[in-house]
Amino acid sequence: MSRETHLLSSAIETIGNTPLVELSRLTQNYNGRIVAKLEFLNPGYSKKDRIARQIIEDAENNGVLQPRQPVIELTSGNTGTGLAIVCAAKNYPFIAVMSRGNSIERARMMKALGAEVILVDQCPESTPGQVSGADLELVNKRVIELIEERGAFRADQFKLEGSWRAHYINTGPEILRQAGAIDAFCDFVGSGGTFAGCSKFFKETNPAINCFIVEPSSAAVLKGEKVTNPNHRIQGGGYSMPQLTLIDTKNIDGFIKVSDEDAIYWTRQLAQKEGLFAGFSAGANVAAAINLLQTTHAGKTIAVLLCDSGLKYLSTDLWPE
Repeated sequence: MSRETHLLSSAIETIGNTPLVELSRLTQNYNGRIVAKLEFLNPGYSKKDRIARQIIEDAENNGVLQPRQPVIELTSGNTGTGLAIVCAAKNYPFIAVMSRGNSIERARMMKALGAEVILVDQCPESTPGQVSGADLELVNKRVIELIEERGAFRADQFKLEGSWRAHYINTGPEILRQAGAIDAFCDFVGSGGTFAGCSKFFKETNPAINCFIVEPSSAAVLKGEKVTNPNHRIQGGGYSMPQLTLIDTKNIDGFIKVSDEDAIYWTRQLAQKEGLFAGFSAGANVAAAINLLQTTHAGKTIAVLLCDSGLKYLSTDLWPE
């Protein structure tokens, strides 16, 4: 009897093709369905593994990244983890530059994967553990200095096309293939790549699929509102930095604001009711989807991403002792 084998060449080959799960326990009292892409099952435990691979492979194909050239990027931890994995497999030194306001698990994980991690102090007015747009400006300034000092290639998740192409080529098609059909998609925006790529694919496939940007209620800058609290608790986005450079605005059907409290509540519900251990932004996405089922999309199917693992927030109060 022959036994079929499928041996992968590296950790890079494990990125993507994550499962799609219906959140039937969370929606049993609502009219409609939520289907969630388990992005925390990527090797770096987040959706950012996808763009790390795409950005590096695009740079290799375009000839802008040379063998053994250092790679550097500003990160809240997830993109850096993905880049650490990809760079380790491809033999590039990687430098992650992040704010001290991000959870420490991320820095430790990147170091374990061989990255050099440079932490930048928060602004004096920032709340410890809550990264603001001003904090990210300080991190970005340090990245620019290091590019010059090290001769590094910047894997810029805010500008490079790989940031959205990864989701246009892979994530969006995976969702439709797995779900069969969806009526709406909502996504908590950080760099904007996930929303940009998925919404572009969905709209080209079926213009009737509604695509919504999710933001913190106190920092809804993409919606055009004034920031009332830059120190919100939903890590991974809403940094008071408008990021529409990657997104085609004609693919935006609306904006949904989510409070810190709702994001935390639904993140905990995911763990307790569905057995899905995810981070703040996953809860924000579920909160937004619940909002749609209660209002404009009753009886419909809403797709979301569970962006990263709850393991990355064990040092925060997301998970009470």
